[in-house]
Amino acid sequence: MNSSLRLLHLAEKEPDPRIWTRVFLEALEEIGELTVIPEAGALSEEERASLIREHDVLLTGWNCAVVPVAIAENPGRLGYICNITGEMSRFVPERVVDSEVVITNWGDYPAYPVAEGAMALLLAVLKDMHHQISEIEADGWRMDMHQHGGTLRNRRIGIYGFGVIGSAFYELLEPFGPRVAIFDPYVDIFPPKAMSVDSLEDLFGFAEIIVIHAGLTDETRKSVTAGLLAKLPRHGVVINTARGAIIDQEALFRELESGRLRAGLDVLDPDYLPPGHPARKWPNLILTAHRIDQGWPDFYEEPTTLNEMQRICVDNLRRFAKGQPLRFVFDKRRYQLST
Repeated sequence: MNSSLRLLHLAEKEPDPRIWTRVFLEALEEIGELTVIPEAGALSEEERASLIREHDVLLTGWNCAVVPVAIAENPGRLGYICNITGEMSRFVPERVVDSEVVITNWGDYPAYPVAEGAMALLLAVLKDMHHQISEIEADGWRMDMHQHGGTLRNRRIGIYGFGVIGSAFYELLEPFGPRVAIFDPYVDIFPPKAMSVDSLEDLFGFAEIIVIHAGLTDETRKSVTAGLLAKLPRHGVVINTARGAIIDQEALFRELESGRLRAGLDVLDPDYLPPGHPARKWPNLILTAHRIDQGWPDFYEEPTTLNEMQRICVDNLRRFAKGQPLRFVFDKRRYQLST
């Protein structure tokens, strides 16, 4: 391995412990000379830029310091920004993405955990699990079959957004035998058994169940309006594991409070409900506090193996050191669509 490769991480305050585990640090030190600087957010932009220009690779991710825009014009020695996590707009300016510096992120890492979470929410909401559990806890037993339940078989499902997560979700969904329509104006190829539609109006007009996998952009913000929600049938289902601000939350909450719709929401806008908020107890709503993709419990024990996002990073660093093509290279279009 190229021992002269210089790697740098600038933490805003302290390096995020979800990323910077002992086993990950050891893997990086086998690739090159690693420098991790805490409290880099207190440095001036000029100081950060100077440090970055002295290294071959900048490692970014959760809790990292902002990359100075000046790097776009003068990267110095820097040839590669390896963003260990996903979205990077908070700390990597668009001008840097549009520069000669190569940038990657974690690629399809979250696809299956999030898709699996969306499927878990969909089945739990469709089967009215929250209501059933609450009923049993209150010493009731069976719910009225005329007012609750459902199956995916032959149901009309609309998928909003068909990137890596939407595609993974469709793979999980297909064996259940639903009828599927997809809306994503940035995708050209769709599964042969699914129907692509040209607008959200068409998607909501078709569907009994809506599953959201779109990124949050100016175009998608609050794009799920009261008018679109009104197109869903009584007891229709909304699942959102993407970003809360894609939905007009007040409109959705009105539908849920009335009992007309059901929902499973991993994300909200803002991404928190205060104590005592009535939505916490609505039987037709399941909330999972932006944790639906969590992995196996570790009980705070030190990991002994790399997780998938760390493996992707290490693999790309080895490729860079050998002059090989990198995986999950970012460009301006992907940057603008990512959240």
